Amino acid sequence: MPSELEIAMESLITVFHRYAKDGRLNRAELRKLMENELSNFLRSQKDPAAVDKIMKDLDANGDNQVDFEEFVSLVVGLSIACEQCYAAQMKQRSFRNWKIPDWERKRITPPPNSP
Repeated sequence: MPSELEIAMESLITVFHRYAKDGRLNRAELRKLMENELSNFLRSQKDPAAVDKIMKDLDANGDNQVDFEEFVSLVVGLSIACEQCYAAQMKQRSFRNWKIPDWERKRITPPPNSP
C-alpha cells in the first residue's frame, strides 16, 4: 500500500502529464492547469497577467515551455508558502489558547518547579 507521500508524488506526476500533452507545458496548458488545479491561488493573485509572470519565472531554460522540473519548483514554492501560513496560524491559535497562570496573574510567588 503506498504511503501518503507516495500518493502525493504520483498525483503531482499525473496532474502534470494530464495537461502537458508533449511532456512540457506551453503557456495555454499552464494556464489551464492553474485554472483547474490551483484555482484558489490564481484567484488570490488578482492579476490577469499572473500566469504569464509565473510562466516567465518558471521557464528557467527560456524555451517558453515548463518541463516537469520547472513545474515542481512552482509546487514547492507554493507548498512552502502554504506551510508558513499554516505554521503562523497554529502559532496564533496556541497563543490565543495560552493562559497566564494564576500565580503570575495575581503576582504571587510561583510554585516550586514552575516555568
